[in-house]
Amino acid sequence: MTSLSVEMLAADAVEPITSAGNAQLGIAVLAGIAVIVLLITKLKMHAFLALTIGSLALGSFAGANPAKTITSFTAGLGSTVASVGVLIALGAILGKLLADSGGADQIVDTILAKASGRAMPWAMVLIASIIGLPLFFEVGIVLMIPVVLLVAKRGNYSLMRIGIPALAGLSVMHGLIPPHPGPLVAIDALGANLGVTLALGVLVAVPTVIIAGPVFSRYAARWVDIEAPEKMIPQRPSEELDRRPSFGATLATILLPVVLMLVKALVDIVVDDPENNVQRVTDVVGSPLIALLTAVIVGMFTLGRAAGFTKGRLSSTVEKSLAPIAGILLIVGAGGGFKQTLIDAGVGQMILDFSENWSIPALLLGWLIAVAIRLATGSATVATISAAGLVAPLAADMSTSHAALLVLAVGAGSLFFSHVNDAGFWLVKEYFGMDVPQTIKTWSVMETIISVVSLGFILLLSLVL
Repeated sequence: MTSLSVEMLAADAVEPITSAGNAQLGIAVLAGIAVIVLLITKLKMHAFLALTIGSLALGSFAGANPAKTITSFTAGLGSTVASVGVLIALGAILGKLLADSGGADQIVDTILAKASGRAMPWAMVLIASIIGLPLFFEVGIVLMIPVVLLVAKRGNYSLMRIGIPALAGLSVMHGLIPPHPGPLVAIDALGANLGVTLALGVLVAVPTVIIAGPVFSRYAARWVDIEAPEKMIPQRPSEELDRRPSFGATLATILLPVVLMLVKALVDIVVDDPENNVQRVTDVVGSPLIALLTAVIVGMFTLGRAAGFTKGRLSSTVEKSLAPIAGILLIVGAGGGFKQTLIDAGVGQMILDFSENWSIPALLLGWLIAVAIRLATGSATVATISAAGLVAPLAADMSTSHAALLVLAVGAGSLFFSHVNDAGFWLVKEYFGMDVPQTIKTWSVMETIISVVSLGFILLLSLVL
């Protein structure tokens, strides 16, 4: 169990910051979320500020002592950034190395050289899923869009037939697979095992991405038949390089942290002896921090130096990778503060009582809460963090596999029906040159398919495990 999980359990054990009843707490939660939604959607306030103000509003509506509310928020923010912040930073560095060295382009070109005709949508979903592993969703889109547009133009394909599989691959990785911020925070909040969550996440992700990507793209291409907009085809990063890293080295570097974390999970299950030397080694090497740090250090040689980067260029790449994630770190941290305020106010116990009285399965409840927050705020990360905090008490008595499935259920709910309050909606709309109705018929429907289909597979796994 991680240190954050221990802290959260301790937080659950102490006296709540308010003695309000369930009715008042319920109203306070709705009011706090409403404040966040209004600030983000109507006043266009940054999510960090909105979450901070929403947390204070939640405490006020619940009748809590303002000083205790502030303490809860800052404690949650600090513990979340402490546990997830370094991982986000390492993921950003690896992603920047992948993009700037031409490694991403190398993977794209190699796979596209082997694919043609009907295989192209499958190639695009494979590329996006591989590239999406270490990258944030927005970075992945920026990286993949030039490829999607070029392939659609040169191969005379429908833009949706090529674009939807790529978007599906990126979105599924973002919502379900660590080391993305949302799943990582949910794993900590629910005390889930990272390796088991990663393994089950891959099991759910594969069929989900096939249905939402290559299969759905056939229908999306009929509904919205458009060509790649010429003005949106930018220069690819690797066109400025004299050489690029090899396909094998690039692929191995991307998959390295995933393999290390999966090996740790496998050894934990097979050996199951904390005193065993092999398990001791894999527990260290397979921890997310060491796994990602190892991948970054290896990537400096297999990606950076292979592309001819000098020491100065490598240092500059690392520096440039960290600036854009400041906002993400603050949003994730504030989301953790909001989550801790919810927990300390006693909302978690209220949800626990509610689920017992209404006999709603924990996995479905986690999904529904994440869906509601996603529709309201437009942020998958905010939805995941908030929902994980609300359903955390439900995970206390769960098995390792079911706690991991609860993480995935929350992640699946966080992807439901992206619409006009989601930055990703406008990013896709502008890059693909669509209007709002066309974006809803393609992107928004695809996100909903991912959310519902992945929930279906999660529920099936819960019956088997």
